[in-house]
Amino acid sequence: MEGLTEDGSTTSSLTSTTTREYQQEMLNASLLENIIIAQDTGSGKTRIAVLRMKIEAEREPRKVSWFLAPTVALCEQQRDVISQDLPVSVGLIYGALEPKQWKDIALWKGVLQKHRIIVTTPQVLLDALSHGYINLGQDIGLLVFDEAHHAVANDPMNRIMADFYFKVPPRHPSASNRGLQKQEFRVERPMILGLTASPIFGGNAALAFQTLEANLDSVIRSPRNHRGELSTFVHRPLFRHVLYAPPPYYGSKTTSLNLEALKAVLASMNIEEDPYVISLRSQLAKSLPGPDHLRIDQKLSKTIQKNNTYTHKGFKDLVNTASDIYFDLGRWAADWYIERVIAQAMDGASPYDNITTSWQLKEKTYLRDNLSRIEITPVSYEGADIEAGISDKARVLIKTLEEEKARAESFDEPYSGLVFVTRRDAVLALAEILTYHPRTAQHFRVGGLIGSSEGSYRTSLLDITRKLLRQPQSDTLGDFRSGEKNLIVATAVAEEGLDIQACGNVIRWDVPNNMASWAQSRGRARRKRSSFVLMFEAGGIDSARILQFEQLEKQMMDLYHNDQRLVGNEVGVDMYNPAMDEDSDVEFRVDATGALLTLQSSVPHLNHFCSVLPNARHGGHLPIYDIEPQELPVGWHSLDPRAPAPPPYPGPFGCTVTLPRLLPPELRVFTVAREYRSKRSAHQHAAFKAYLALYDAGLLNDHLLPLTSVVEPDLEEEVKALLKDVEKRSGTASVASQMDPWLPKEGHARWWATQLSIEGLPALRMFTRVEPARLEREETPTLYHRLRGNMKVDVNSLGAVDLSPTAVLAAQHSTRRLFWSLYGSRMSWDDVDFAYMFETIGDVDNALWESRRAWLKESLGGDASSENAFANAEAFGNAFSFPNDVTWVRDGRPYGRIYRFVSWKIDQVSTEEEGELRAKYSRLTDIQITYPLLVVEPLPSRTNFLLPLPPHSTATTVKRVLLLPQHSSIDLLSAAECEHSALLPSIIRHLSVTMTVHSLRSNLLANTALRSVPFSLLTEAITAPVAQDQTHYQRLESLGDAVLKFIVAMELLAAYPLWHEGYLTKRKDHAVSNARLAKEALAKSLYQWIIRDRFSPRRFKPKRLLHVNEDSIAVEDEAQDEPIDGRKSRKEIEELSTKMLADVVEALIGAAYVHGGFDLGIGCAKLFGLGLTWQTLSSCVDTVLSRVENTDDIPTQITDVERMLGYEFSRKLLLVEALTHASYQFDLRTVSYERMEFLGDSLLDMVVTDYLYRYSAKEFSPGQIHIRKSAVVNTHFLAYICLRCSLEVDASMPGPGKRGSIVMRADTQHIYLWQCLLHSSHIILEEQKATFARFRNVRAEIEEGLQHGSIFPWAALTRLQAPKLFSDIIESLLGAVYLDSGGNLDAVRGMLKTLGVLPCLERIVHDEVDVLHPVSRLSIWAARAQKTIEYHIEKEKGNVICSVVVEGKETIQAEAEKRGRASQEQAKFAAAEKAIVAWNVRDTDGIEDA
Repeated sequence: MEGLTEDGSTTSSLTSTTTREYQQEMLNASLLENIIIAQDTGSGKTRIAVLRMKIEAEREPRKVSWFLAPTVALCEQQRDVISQDLPVSVGLIYGALEPKQWKDIALWKGVLQKHRIIVTTPQVLLDALSHGYINLGQDIGLLVFDEAHHAVANDPMNRIMADFYFKVPPRHPSASNRGLQKQEFRVERPMILGLTASPIFGGNAALAFQTLEANLDSVIRSPRNHRGELSTFVHRPLFRHVLYAPPPYYGSKTTSLNLEALKAVLASMNIEEDPYVISLRSQLAKSLPGPDHLRIDQKLSKTIQKNNTYTHKGFKDLVNTASDIYFDLGRWAADWYIERVIAQAMDGASPYDNITTSWQLKEKTYLRDNLSRIEITPVSYEGADIEAGISDKARVLIKTLEEEKARAESFDEPYSGLVFVTRRDAVLALAEILTYHPRTAQHFRVGGLIGSSEGSYRTSLLDITRKLLRQPQSDTLGDFRSGEKNLIVATAVAEEGLDIQACGNVIRWDVPNNMASWAQSRGRARRKRSSFVLMFEAGGIDSARILQFEQLEKQMMDLYHNDQRLVGNEVGVDMYNPAMDEDSDVEFRVDATGALLTLQSSVPHLNHFCSVLPNARHGGHLPIYDIEPQELPVGWHSLDPRAPAPPPYPGPFGCTVTLPRLLPPELRVFTVAREYRSKRSAHQHAAFKAYLALYDAGLLNDHLLPLTSVVEPDLEEEVKALLKDVEKRSGTASVASQMDPWLPKEGHARWWATQLSIEGLPALRMFTRVEPARLEREETPTLYHRLRGNMKVDVNSLGAVDLSPTAVLAAQHSTRRLFWSLYGSRMSWDDVDFAYMFETIGDVDNALWESRRAWLKESLGGDASSENAFANAEAFGNAFSFPNDVTWVRDGRPYGRIYRFVSWKIDQVSTEEEGELRAKYSRLTDIQITYPLLVVEPLPSRTNFLLPLPPHSTATTVKRVLLLPQHSSIDLLSAAECEHSALLPSIIRHLSVTMTVHSLRSNLLANTALRSVPFSLLTEAITAPVAQDQTHYQRLESLGDAVLKFIVAMELLAAYPLWHEGYLTKRKDHAVSNARLAKEALAKSLYQWIIRDRFSPRRFKPKRLLHVNEDSIAVEDEAQDEPIDGRKSRKEIEELSTKMLADVVEALIGAAYVHGGFDLGIGCAKLFGLGLTWQTLSSCVDTVLSRVENTDDIPTQITDVERMLGYEFSRKLLLVEALTHASYQFDLRTVSYERMEFLGDSLLDMVVTDYLYRYSAKEFSPGQIHIRKSAVVNTHFLAYICLRCSLEVDASMPGPGKRGSIVMRADTQHIYLWQCLLHSSHIILEEQKATFARFRNVRAEIEEGLQHGSIFPWAALTRLQAPKLFSDIIESLLGAVYLDSGGNLDAVRGMLKTLGVLPCLERIVHDEVDVLHPVSRLSIWAARAQKTIEYHIEKEKGNVICSVVVEGKETIQAEAEKRGRASQEQAKFAAAEKAIVAWNVRDTDGIEDA
């Protein structure tokens, strides 16, 4: 470990390098107060920071050190340095690494727990503080600011200090004087350590020092006691300058052929021909008066005024940049630059390239056409041509490089140099010159660095120049470090922070703009005997600026060493520059989390809120800002000749921000008055007002972020954790086994008697330790016997009985006798403490068989053992004259195979029979065939008599077998006892299930209306498929899933009037998720009643009880668990699928709905809570309707839509809402249709699922329900329904008739439903037209398939490629009809019938139409073949190509014309169809599952 010794030195295990004395001096100072270390580049500032963070980690383990660096590259570099030197976890966070970092508190909690040091950019920490995820005083002990001179004005470093640091209680005076002592935990300001090579900005060194110190609450320090040592490690370069002649001036004409050609094309271009301007004029002509019309008008005027379409601005930028290069570097460089940029742009302007995804095809074509008009003259790479075409400045640079290289070699050192250039375009051109100029090509290996964050290029044509570098930045830096390159031409990206080795020579092509740039670039020349060269224009003023820099640097050094100067706030410097913002004090803080909203953060916060609203393809979701007053007069773009633009308006300004239409009207428009000095300020105040209103309305959480899980505010974090832990569909939960209904209640040791009357057989009396449930007639079992037919079992409770020990023993022996023959191999003869005991009543053969059993016992010596159950057949026959009332015979062994007795055979066997008989006993030697023989036949394989017999089953011929009596045994049971023995496991199973259902009713469902749900439905709902019983929950689960989603959707719609569809969907998904349902099921101990043990009669073993004491009975060898209604249960723990738990909840809801409709279904959902308050459907509908305004002021097309639907609305605004797209800019009375579509989606699912569940002609399986439902609820089919829906109206017009008369000419016109959508988007209009054109092409094919085809027309429907908005219209109208009708599902069914949805569904099920989607069919086939199927989507030349890949098969490809998401589905569909044919996937594959 490393620490401070008594003499002030440092011992360190960080590296083998000893800490220098001046570094130790600065380290000691940083422990006592907040300081900014000001030392030259290369002096080891980062090492001091590493040592300081190591000490902080040791003395304050409850807080982290936070290292801030201004760029991502610097963060990565410093993280690597810190993690190599310190034995603690170092975390790196920035946006590209963790996109959710600014909205997920779990991320920050995890970071604080896992890491001792965190490295980020300042913006990341500012965001975390602003949202209350990090508490500066509680979580951070040390803040390190790398490149601390940035902490001024509105930089995030300064915002951290101003908005948060100074709001934290000051540090305790003694806290900074404890050295390495452990600190007492306090919520207080962290200590500050700044690092900089140049704390100067502006021209006043003293003011710069004071401002920076005040902003960072620190004092600027440089070594004072060990200055001499510092000077030995910091090598100031030799400073010199060179002069170059100014470029000649030729007027507006240049000698660059390519530049002149470019100018000529630009001069000939007309802005009115630009497709963007044409598009704006078209939009303006189509838009109605209103805000959107004014916005388009202003955008058009500004575009024309500034000539700033993509193409025109790109041409202007190219001309200006090429002109600058021409005067700075010369004709050759300008010609080369234009040639390269145009070549790159011609490649990138292809309509099939993604260089600028926002371009429309017409704009790309317009750009390409104008670029092709430029007559490019290729540049020559001959040395003489390059030399003749470069500027004097470039020649001076080349000469300087030659001199510097010679100087380095004179010291026997390799040359390495950096040339700093201001513009990145000049970097490209200069690097090209130096690479190919004959005087440099052989001596310098040149690379270029230009950075990647120059925002001015991001949306311009010149953005493509990023691709002109010969290699990536990382490769260039690597080559420079290794010596592969010895000269780099770079922008400011290389000045600050990047890990570039010390250079021998730095040349400034352009004079530094400020002191920081001067110091940073000079700091790169830090080798011994290095040089720093500035290039001055002869006769210019650059030399005076350098003299100013030198004087500032001297003032800076004097201030470092002045012990008497006042620092920071002592001179009254405002730590937060008031000029930075006129309203810097406007803020809102959430007390619960500390989250802070400021004017500066409100705009990005509001943008983020809108961006996460449910996605709409058309226009996106962004706030729209309208500044008051408008910049240009309305219609200025149409003035001819155009009037000059009015002078700039000086203010004050106001602003109106309009949020997306998904929000309710009261949260959509916010205006601030015209009282702000700048547009920026008005813009920020409007955003601030809007965002605060969203918080007050509950649409933001206490971290001032959009709700994430959208749950109860108090439970948000809990639910997020729940979803993370449990949501996996394959997840399991540890639960106790299902209840055992045969276990008695605590303290109950009585006997209860029940009579079982089996049709056609003597009755049985059953004795149990539990009181059996009294069964209704429908609850008693029916046994399905192959020979006896259906056998009804009556179960009659006889109440409590007192059994004497003798009676108990007799019942135990009777029970053992009944079970031993079939199940004795799994029983112990002496263990007779059965949970249920049976004795036969009224068996006429009982006395006879008792005497036979007595005979056997006496012949065996009177001992009671398992041998008493079986008699040797030969001895038995001889003793009782070979009787024919035998039932079961065994082939030799006591537990040998059982046969049904047929007869005794006295006749001689045939040769064939003798052969078979000897073969059967071939294991025995010297077989003697004696007579009579036993004629037997195998017992029927059927053992589970609860399962109905297969339909039309016929008795099969059973081959009879001969047995030798001397090697066979007779089961000493009467015929009735044998039947009882076979049937009892099935009866016990049914009683177990029945008692489980009764326990469920008496416990979980007690005191609820759910007790009335019939036994059959409850049994089905709680029986898992794994039990393999006659029925299971899957059908009810499918129905319950639809019911639950619908009632949750309705509940949420009523409860949250301000929530948009995105919040509603998230909340619904959470409420109905397997995670939430499983959690509620666990809380209710539902797992105890889920019947999931598989009934296997062949493995049946009667249950036994173990007497613990006089009043307590338990299962043998099993401990106790929490009781169910007082009963003891097994503590056996099992892993139960959380999906099974969720499925049973949905099945119970489905059962409740089948029995009692939605109200009982809601009652069942209410039993489990699900985090909702739950009202009846009628109450929810009334709540929603109470918010709907009654009005007759509606758009004219509303009446037409009512006629199309066959439904007249009482509340017309519901229909308006259902037809309003988010882009619509008029009629603020309603939100857009997404909330109605949210309800309609679940409604459609509910109606279709209910129809299929109740279909009388066939009981569909869950899989069959799913694929048939999918056929009529998918977006393709619903889009077709929307496109087809129309109304024929009278369009008669007067016209000339015979003899000049005017007559009415009859005509009709179709108005289509999709035309009635209210929107303000030309994109939607174009997509509607294109989709309708495709609809007309495939309509006949779809109609034929739907009305007459045996296969559902998936292919034709997919070719519609309809945008989702078409299907959204249908679903939103369903929601509107349901609400307006007061919650009448019949009204919804009526609309679906009118639209043709239900008739189509009816035909699908009646005619057994094959509706299996090809993709699904292929997936079923692959699953059965145990193969993995993969789909790969590629985009190429305007097409979407889908490849289907399966192991062992050839790849199948199909393509579709690129039109967005729909085209991907079409390509996938076509590829699946082709694969089905190519791979011989049978048509029947999957049909049995369908």
